[in-house]
Amino acid sequence: MGGNHGHGTSVPTSRRAVVATLAVLVPVAIATVVMLVWLWPAGQQSDVPPDGVSQLGGTVIAVQSQPCQPTPEGMPPADSATCGDAVVRINEGSDTGRQVKLPLPTGPGAQRFEAGDDVTLIKFDDPEPESTGYQISDHDRESQLWLFGLAFALAVIAFGRWRGVTALVGLAITFVLLLTFLIPGILQGEPPMLVAIVGAAAIMLSVLFLTHGFTLTTSMAVLGTLSSLTVTGVLSYASIGFARLSGVTDDSSFTLGMSMPIDTQGLLLASIIIGALGVLDDVTVTQAVTVTELAAANPSYGFRRLYRAGSRVGRAHIASVINTIILAYAGASLPLLLLFSIGNQPLGEALATPVIAQEIVRSVVGTLGLISAVPITTALAALVASRRDPDGHDAHQDHDPGHDHDPGHDPGREHGHGRESRGRHGRDAGQPASTLPSTRSLRRARS
Repeated sequence: MGGNHGHGTSVPTSRRAVVATLAVLVPVAIATVVMLVWLWPAGQQSDVPPDGVSQLGGTVIAVQSQPCQPTPEGMPPADSATCGDAVVRINEGSDTGRQVKLPLPTGPGAQRFEAGDDVTLIKFDDPEPESTGYQISDHDRESQLWLFGLAFALAVIAFGRWRGVTALVGLAITFVLLLTFLIPGILQGEPPMLVAIVGAAAIMLSVLFLTHGFTLTTSMAVLGTLSSLTVTGVLSYASIGFARLSGVTDDSSFTLGMSMPIDTQGLLLASIIIGALGVLDDVTVTQAVTVTELAAANPSYGFRRLYRAGSRVGRAHIASVINTIILAYAGASLPLLLLFSIGNQPLGEALATPVIAQEIVRSVVGTLGLISAVPITTALAALVASRRDPDGHDAHQDHDPGHDHDPGHDPGREHGHGRESRGRHGRDAGQPASTLPSTRSLRRARS
């Protein structure tokens, strides 16, 4: 764990700061690994009653349009493109190659199908006597999703280069932990909040260090994220109890609560923690890197000036992130908001409904966690960046990779100009930044 934070700027720090950081991070990492092993799913999931249906792939051979049936009064008219039948060739299962004639899906939001479209079919294990046993479900978007994923990966690598590659690997680790640990662990009846905390810690430690390197700057971001997650978890627990939220707000959570041994309140807590982690690491990494860059560009800055300058950046960042969070929740809940608007429900009653109240608590708690991340991470990064190394020279002094630092070396003679270059105050392009006189010296000269 060196002074280079992985962004090209070298800011040496004291050995004491490294030791103190390791003294905190190593026990956290060990505890996370132990809890991962202890809570890791055994391989079998809770028994779920079979629903008697399965999904298969097919291809539309032909579409036969028919006149639409009259709709009841007050209902929107049916789309003529969704009225009729489609001849579909089954591409999977025991009936591979068989062609069946199926009715087109109708109703609000029904998809339009044309000859040659790949579709997803639902097969009923116990169909009605006069039924084909199949039903058109939706378009098969597997090819399109692969293209989107490829475009995303190419854009990340083209811009981030090696850093983009490590970011993609970190994203893959996040998906693996979510799909193999977090979700199966909750389905097996483990406490959702405990599983979420362990999963979030594992994601944070592996992804941040992999993406940004094993450096003090990344370590400060990790410590800031861990502290902010703790604040978020405590606030979430208190807020859910204070607002009397059960975690059951829709059919999905109701079905899980009825059919699986899952604590729905704990599931709500877990969702808040995992959702907050996605934004917290952005804020903490930005703050840690900002303070490190400020320390490298201004070697004379101490803790107080670094903290104030970093906090100004953090306040601007938080101001924009808060709006982003609110807009994200509003966009995801737009159909629900429209439904409340159509029903002419008073604003107070609408906000008090479990669905809206849960999103309000989620937004407020997540925002408070983000706000706490800025001063915590900024203070940690400023504390480390303002330390002097044990040799007695300025820990922020920029080092030329090709030259060793000589304590008795006169900076004014570094390029052979003697004290004459010192009188020019470092106007030479090759002059190191450390030859510039301090602000206090300039004030004395002017007085």
